[in-house]
Parts: sequence; C-alpha cells; structure tokens
Amino acid sequence: MEPPPPPVPPGPVRAPARARDSDVSPYAPTVAAFLPGPGPGPGTGPRTGPGPGRGPSTGRGRDTGPGPGPGRDTGPEAGPDAGSEAGPHGGPEAGADARREAGLAAGPEAGPAGGPGTGAHDPAVPAAPASPPAGGRAEARRAARRRRTGPLSRSRPDSLRRLIPQALVVAFLAGGTTAFVAADKGVRLSVDGVPRTLHTFADDVGELLADEGLAVGEHDIVAPAPDADLDDGDEVVVRFGRPVTLTIDGHRRQVWTTARTVADALHQVGVRAEGAHLSASRSLSISRKGLDLDVRTERKVTFMADGREHTIRTNAATAQQAVEEAGITLGGQDTTSVPPGSFPRDGQTITVMRITDTEQVREEPIPYTTVRTEDPALHIGTEVVEQQGRTGTRQVTYALRTVNGVRQKPRKVSEAVLRPPVTQRISVGTKPLPDSVAGADGLNWAALAQCESGGRPDAVDPSGTYGGLYQFDTRTWQSLGGSGRPQDAPAEEQTYRAKKLYLQRGASPWPHCGRRLYR
Repeated sequence: MEPPPPPVPPGPVRAPARARDSDVSPYAPTVAAFLPGPGPGPGTGPRTGPGPGRGPSTGRGRDTGPGPGPGRDTGPEAGPDAGSEAGPHGGPEAGADARREAGLAAGPEAGPAGGPGTGAHDPAVPAAPASPPAGGRAEARRAARRRRTGPLSRSRPDSLRRLIPQALVVAFLAGGTTAFVAADKGVRLSVDGVPRTLHTFADDVGELLADEGLAVGEHDIVAPAPDADLDDGDEVVVRFGRPVTLTIDGHRRQVWTTARTVADALHQVGVRAEGAHLSASRSLSISRKGLDLDVRTERKVTFMADGREHTIRTNAATAQQAVEEAGITLGGQDTTSVPPGSFPRDGQTITVMRITDTEQVREEPIPYTTVRTEDPALHIGTEVVEQQGRTGTRQVTYALRTVNGVRQKPRKVSEAVLRPPVTQRISVGTKPLPDSVAGADGLNWAALAQCESGGRPDAVDPSGTYGGLYQFDTRTWQSLGGSGRPQDAPAEEQTYRAKKLYLQRGASPWPHCGRRLYR
C-alpha cells in the first residue's frame, strides 16, 4: 500500500491559474465553492480508467461513470492497469486534468488503487468553510467530468470549425480584391471631342461602348476598333457621323462627315471654301441630325462687252449677278449670250449683247386663188377663164432688231388687208374631140405645125399675137369655138381647130407654110 499523501491544508477555494474564459464550465462556480486548495502534484487523486462498462472507473472506489450495464463497477477489476489503458477521458492524465481544471483533491471515496491520493484510509480532510450541496464531492467530481467532456470539449472543435470558413472567406476576399483591382481599368473616352476619364471592367472597346450606351454605325469612327483589347491607360475616341446634303455649284449630293462644324466638314470632304459663298456660317455646329449646305465656289468668268474683255473671279449664283459684279450695265433690251438666270461656270465666257429694236411697215401683195370648174360644152383640153384673178394688198408691221450692230431677221408683228384678192375662175371642157374632119384629114398637119411653131403646142411669136402649133391669133381661135388662148389648149384641140379653119379658108391662113400640107 502506498503511503498516504500529506493532508491538504484548509484554505479558501480558488480556481486553477491555468483556467481560461472559454474553458470555464457553467458548473464551475458551484464545484469550486466546495473544493480544497491545490494538492501536492500528480498522483494525488484516484486513478481513473475505463472499466468493463462504458464509463471511467476510479479503482476500488466509487464508479463515477455509467457502464453499459444497469449497475456500477465497484470491484477490483479496474486494477492498476486501468489507469494506463485509459481512453481520452480516463487515466492519470484525465484525473490530473480534472483535478487541475476543477481544483479537486482526493476524497475518502478514493480506493487504494488511486495512488498516493486520499483514499478510504486517508486522514479526514478538514471541512470547507461552506457546506457543499447535496451529493458532496461525488457531485463535484461528476460536474468536473461534465465540464471536461461537455461544453469545454465541444467548444474547441466548434471554434475550429468557425475559424476555418472565416479564414477561407478572408483568403477569398483577399484574392478577389486582388482580382478586382487587376480587372479594373482606367481609360480615357472622348465622344465627339468631349473627353472624360472612367473606370471599367470591359475587356475590349466594343464592350466599353456597350456599357456606356454608345451605339455606333457604319458612318461613325471608333479608334481603336471595337474588337480591339482594352488596357489600363488606353484612350478611346468616338466620332459620330452626320448626314450633310451638300449642293456645290448646283450639283446636289449627300455625304457623311464626323466633323462637328461646317468648316471642318468642308475640309473633310475636300471642298475648296476659299472665296466661296456658304448658306451657313463656317463656325456653325452640325448636330447629329445633319443639315443642308449650299456652296458656291469662286469661279473665273470672262465677259465680252462693247468690244472689250472683262475677267473676274466670282461666286455669283446667276449670270446677271456676275455681270453686275463685273461693273457692266445692261440697258433697254440688253442681255447676255446665256440666260441671265443661269449658273456661271468656271472658265466660261459670256458675251454681253447690246440690242436695238425698231419697227418697219410694208405693203405686200396677197395672191389670188384659182377655181376650176368642169364644162361639158367644151371639148376635152379646152379651158376658158370665166373670171380673171386679181392680186390683193396688205400692210405688214415688222420688228427689226440689231444686236451689237448686226441686223437680225425681221419678225412680223402685225398685218392688215388693204385690198382683198379676186379669185380666178376657169371652165374646163369635158366634151370628147371628134376623131376627124371630113375633107381635111388626109393633109400633112404635122409638117405644117413643124413649119409654123417647130412642133411646140405652147409656142408664141415674139409679138405675142400668135400662139400654138399653128400660130392662131386669139380672135380666130375663139371664132372656131376655142376658149382662152390657143397656146394653152392641147395639141389635139389645136389640130382640130386648124382643120376647121382649113375647111373655111383653105391654106390662106398660113401663107408661108400652107403648101406643106400637100407634101
């Protein structure tokens, strides 16, 4: 048997110095109030170890843990080896920890196998200043075990479980902050010449424009291109296109420009604006809706006036304005070789025309008309003038124009009839001619005609008295039934009338050629 431990001097109850706030059991105040002061060291309490049951055993003393059976193990089976084989809650370490944690000293309940503690044969421990509650020291030991296996043992794994997620969150936040800072980019964005600096997480220019709500089209300019990567410190320039309806020297077309003023737009489309006339101010801002712009460029125009040449540079809209800029005065009916309202082209030569207008009145004849009427009493080929036609007279007024001293073709302005013409009326025979004249058909009339007129039906002698094939005078012709003049009648009628004359007078009407009838 081991010698008994020295008695524990009475003293105030106090908690061990090693105790921590997190280790304090809710039962600690109650237990500590009835415990003696610290013992002499390890081995002063009963050795505890697991017995056959599930709870720990204290040797021969009172079993302080529940076993698997209905009773408690109080026999010697725990033995000396029970302490060395103790589990996590038994053995010398557990006993020592329990005594240190709760400030327990071995009591009279401890068995002889408890070591040099105060077993059943040890001297009595002086009473504590305060009376313990019901249950005594056994209750205190059970409270110590509950403190060891209860909240204290559970608090440490829970604390560890709480610390691990917190550590992961801190690590994640630290890495995310680094990634956040790395993804953020400071860029300079200029929209239609208005710059600003912003921060973005966009990967390329197109994503930046989408984030900023900037929709660009085919007529807009984006530099760098929308698919270009975006890095910290980059500058992105956006210029929106503007439609301009441009009329240059009368030629109309529509262009797109990213310029913001009229002057910049003209420079961008390559229009020479020096000396030009613009329908809008050069400094006028162009909105995104666009504008209509009329441009008249400066042109070189040459004028020919009064025998002299004048060359000027002008942006006039019409030839009339250019003439005035050249210092040329147009008076009366004066005009230019091109319409005064036409657009003067570069390099064009325009002639100034000095015009003088006068009027002229003339009397002119009015020709008469002829009306021909058929007459069945007259032989075919015979025409008789029933009414001689007469020419009328009219008064005509003409406008005469002289251009640069050259007289132009007169232009009729008005006319008035002074004497109307008389219509000529002619009767035309339709009666067939007789085939022959008895007593004259066998003569050589062709030889006579050849001798008198050369065989020409319309022949007329130099005096105008005789005419036709056989040289009739008009009175003889008409006495034979002819009408009008003999030279106007057909050859057949003339021969017929000549045969009738032969029957009346023989060959005497033709004193020189009559004898040819008989050949």
